Amino acid sequence: MITCKELTAFLDDYLANNLPANKRRKFDEHLAVCPTCVRYLDQYKRTVELGQKAFADESAEVPAAVPDALLRAILAARPSTK
Repeated sequence: MITCKELTAFLDDYLANNLPANKRRKFDEHLAVCPTCVRYLDQYKRTVELGQKAFADESAEVPAAVPDALLRAILAARPSTK
């Protein structure tokens, strides 16, 4: 079985169904016995969903209440579209 820390390293691949069958089985086994990681996974999925919605319309204005440093960090973390 994998640890909680190891589980977080595979979240993106797990959600994209890109894990090999043996790793996916270990991931699912861990989730079956770790409610903390189940909550973490649910929150992670919700965060990704909200992030996608926030940038669905790239021409939309960013609310003034969003700190500039946060906006810069988000934009810097986005994959290159080149």
